[in-house]
Amino acid sequence: MPSPRREFPFSIVGGRLAAGGGILPLMADMGRALADDPGMRMLGGGNPAAVPAVQALVRHRMEELLAAGPAFDRMMVNYDPPRGNPRFLSALAGLLRREYGWDVGPDNIAVTSGGQAAFFFLFNLLGGAFPAGHRRRILLPLCPEYVGYADQGLDLDLFLACRPAVERGHGGDPRCFKYRIDFAAVERALATHDVGAIAVSRPTNPSGNVLTDAEVARLAGLAADRGVPLIVDNAYGAPFPDILCVPARPFWADDVILTMSLSKLGLPGTRTGIVVAPEPIAAAVAGMTAIVGLANGTIGQQVVLPWVEDGSILRIGREHLQPFYAARARAATDAARESLDAAGVDWALHAQEGAFFHWLWLPGLRIPTLELYERLKARRVLTVPGEHFFFGLEGDWPHSRQCLRLNVSGPADTVREAYQIIATEAARAAAG
Repeated sequence: MPSPRREFPFSIVGGRLAAGGGILPLMADMGRALADDPGMRMLGGGNPAAVPAVQALVRHRMEELLAAGPAFDRMMVNYDPPRGNPRFLSALAGLLRREYGWDVGPDNIAVTSGGQAAFFFLFNLLGGAFPAGHRRRILLPLCPEYVGYADQGLDLDLFLACRPAVERGHGGDPRCFKYRIDFAAVERALATHDVGAIAVSRPTNPSGNVLTDAEVARLAGLAADRGVPLIVDNAYGAPFPDILCVPARPFWADDVILTMSLSKLGLPGTRTGIVVAPEPIAAAVAGMTAIVGLANGTIGQQVVLPWVEDGSILRIGREHLQPFYAARARAATDAARESLDAAGVDWALHAQEGAFFHWLWLPGLRIPTLELYERLKARRVLTVPGEHFFFGLEGDWPHSRQCLRLNVSGPADTVREAYQIIATEAARAAAG
């Protein structure tokens, strides 16, 4: 007979991290579907597609590493320093100096075990309780924002978010909308709260919104005026992986922290994040890496090292990723129009400016998208309910219960089938 289950008390911080927040059930659902239900239509999660041209490049590079026995052995059996592989750091700093004229060296860069780890370090470094007794918050100037941030604060209420202006009929299309930063709201938040950093994703996850160069420069100026950094999450943007549909120049300055990742380049399994920051912040991230995980994985850095050294990493997005994801997005948009219009649903999609998501707005929905998510999952369509992306807001906003994030990077037939089911269930929910 099994012994009674024993309960162990968790600390406040441990309990919060173990609960997993919004990200855990979503990742768990995705993992179960991949393992147990190959027929599930996978429009949830942020996994990149298997882009054939990029896979061929990666396979060729792995063959090179295997053929170079000593290099392969070093990659597999040696720890790198906590900051990252010295040759990789030097190569990346050189690339950024040559291409963009940035005044960066290896001491401005730190590698992390994926972008998620980078933000855990940065948010808790710059926000929360401080020795003098005050608390600082992380300001999100454009909400909705990435669900993976929401539960990363070791302190409660770490995030403060601003509601955007919503532009309907963007580009003259009644089925297209776009979020715009409300700079008046951002300036009020900075004036009335103790803010430790401003943070944006560009393109924004979930909506695919791409802040203009002028908007990024304005945010950087507001941050610099208050002596805090602007953090730009570049998981999908330029310089790489460069999954963009609109012009957006990479941005860095003395008071800016730019994060990058190899995941959306096609290497999510390597868990390689990159922080480009003022030297004290890069050093702090390296120190936190040493405490939490000793060092980072070496494989991702070694796979892309020659591409960084010769600059070809900057062509992968332009030549391979952009055309691939643009074609998938066009097919998905056609499927959305056909299915949702046929079902008589009130709907709009956020302007497709970057990444590989559809951010679907259903204004006539009479149930929260958390419930719609469960109904769709029962019909073997996996999405991400919008509620999880609206954290840090003050006051209720019905819009936060009317949106779904859909990963449309999969095969066109699968996305079309999914949209037909979404349209049916959305019409049902709108009719009560």
